[in-house]
Amino acid sequence: MSGGFALFIVGWAVIMIVLLAIGGFFMFRKFLKRLPKEDGKSDMDWEEYYLEETKHMWGEQERQLLEELVAPVPELFRDIARQKIASKIGETALKKNKSRITEDVIVEGYIIATPKRDHKFLIKTLEEKNIDLTPYRYLLQE
Repeated sequence: MSGGFALFIVGWAVIMIVLLAIGGFFMFRKFLKRLPKEDGKSDMDWEEYYLEETKHMWGEQERQLLEELVAPVPELFRDIARQKIASKIGETALKKNKSRITEDVIVEGYIIATPKRDHKFLIKTLEEKNIDLTPYRYLLQE
């Protein structure tokens, strides 16, 4: 066997191991989200609950704003991001006893659902939409 071919085989094996590890990581994360917590429901169960409880509260403008907020997310992850953000918005609306989803509930839920490491990007996105962030500074970590 030539040295070049052996190098190709070793390189291919390394690439396959790395790709399998990445795939396994994401599958394991999904598995962890499906595990029930102390209350008997998993994170994904709660997301689905909040979406179902608040789907009648969304207006067309609010849905459009949500779509604009998740537009920068890569298309591969956009559905997951949309579900997570919409469920957090729904949770916020229910906790505040709102009868419909409003822009301030959307912004608050969007900030809460976004990981702290992405807040710099989040601030930029909200400022492009001319949304005043003053009432939400306590939620932001810059």
